[in-house]
Amino acid sequence: MVDLGIKCPMVKFVVAIDGGAGSGKSTTAKGVAMRLNFFYLDTGAMYRATALKYLQSGGSINQIDMALVKQITANTNIDLHQDNSEIHVYLDSKDVSGEIRTPLVSNAVSPISAIPEIREWMVKQQRAVAEGKNIVCEGRDIGTVVFPDAQVKIFMQADLRIRAQRRVKELDEKSITSDIDEVLKNLEYRDQFDSSRRHSPLKKAKDAIVVDTTNLTIDEEVSLVEKIVREKL
Repeated sequence: MVDLGIKCPMVKFVVAIDGGAGSGKSTTAKGVAMRLNFFYLDTGAMYRATALKYLQSGGSINQIDMALVKQITANTNIDLHQDNSEIHVYLDSKDVSGEIRTPLVSNAVSPISAIPEIREWMVKQQRAVAEGKNIVCEGRDIGTVVFPDAQVKIFMQADLRIRAQRRVKELDEKSITSDIDEVLKNLEYRDQFDSSRRHSPLKKAKDAIVVDTTNLTIDEEVSLVEKIVREKL
């Protein structure tokens, strides 16, 4: 067992995967978790659910409504259920696994997740879900803020156009129509926004291992990270 700090829960083993949008974090994290029989903590999905709640409540990303943000952090319940290899995201007891992947939510998630009050609240939610488990988790600040004492830290990166192509394919598989140029612009915006925000910006932890997935297949990505984790185990 590893003590992750004064306010962190006791977690058996943490694999923290950080990186930009579309770099392969989610797919790799899911695959590694399944192979190791670890719990997959989809932190990105939790932020997406929060952005969805904000939009559904009438909030605008052009001018953040802090009163609404405060209301959301006080009255919102986000939970993750793992069914074999599938992760279901519940927002106030409703399964929103499909709704959180729409372009509308994608455009809102970075501004919403940059709000310090949202991030501080979300870190508590993520640590609570992780308590008592072996986990694989991915996001922007997992290895630097959420679980700074994670036994394995990975920082994933990939060519921007490759990432856009992957995202379009992912959306197509979910029957969500998208345009690659629009997706590419969204990824560029999220990269710049996530890296430059003042609170918990996207950055590589000093002890993270860099994995470039540009020329790797999904299976190769998963196998590489799995190998790194097993060596640590």
